[in-house]
Amino acid sequence: MKVFVTGATGFVGSFIVAELISGGHEVAGLSRSEGGAEALIRAGAKVVRGDVNDLDGLREAAGAADAVIHTAFDHSAADQKLHSENDRKVIAALGAALAGTDRPLIVTSGTGLVRSAAGGPVGETDPHATSAVVPRAASEEAAEALIAAGANVIVMRLPQAHDTRRQGRIRWHIQVAKEQGRVAYVGEGRNRVPAVHVTDAARLYRLALERGEAGARYHAVAEEGVALREIAEAIGAGLDLPVESITAEQAPEYFGWLAELAQLDLPASGASTRQRLDWVPGGPDLLTDLRAAEFDVA
Repeated sequence: MKVFVTGATGFVGSFIVAELISGGHEVAGLSRSEGGAEALIRAGAKVVRGDVNDLDGLREAAGAADAVIHTAFDHSAADQKLHSENDRKVIAALGAALAGTDRPLIVTSGTGLVRSAAGGPVGETDPHATSAVVPRAASEEAAEALIAAGANVIVMRLPQAHDTRRQGRIRWHIQVAKEQGRVAYVGEGRNRVPAVHVTDAARLYRLALERGEAGARYHAVAEEGVALREIAEAIGAGLDLPVESITAEQAPEYFGWLAELAQLDLPASGASTRQRLDWVPGGPDLLTDLRAAEFDVA
């Protein structure tokens, strides 16, 4: 297939591009920079020059493709509501370009948006929070609007994607630890985050593209939950910093804007996804990658 990928030069997106090309697909990746364009060319992809907020350009590129994978998102901490509402517009534009066809659009979301009805790890059929509660849920709401209109849309929910260079939201924990001169977790540190090696996530996107069902939600979860205390200990070893427990009352002073997130227990399951798409994760786990990471201790 001819696949248009947004976020093609990003962490997860760049691995998706490589996975698709190795699987025999033709890829056109969006890039707003010369460096990004050169990286795509080296990977064997075609380049679509432009910005993710150029909706006319997105519609044109999507209209020329057999399928679209949307991974681009501004993950900076500032103004997540604005970034999320912008993503809603992007997804609507991509969907409009594919309207009236069976060409698939894969929309990226996150397991952290999902709420378990049973109280255990969240599953693929569990609903997400509304965007009024969690702004990032605007992406899934946009996908649902397209699904309701009959479009072939698939939602891919990501946990913490990682390798030895990047670890999703854990990079913020590392940054805070450097600033504070110590590594902290709240209480007993038993609250968890799910995780997946980036190569396993990329392979799942390809499987969803090739075998996925319209309207499906898939969880790219290899590990249901890694305890924050274990993560803190791995960071402490990498940075050669002391590790300690702090109280919930102390969390805002240490974590800043990350305080609430650092206390949530967010386990997620990918069991149904593995069965439906015959996906078998094989990459290193999160703690292995953290222990092998080259921390900048300067």
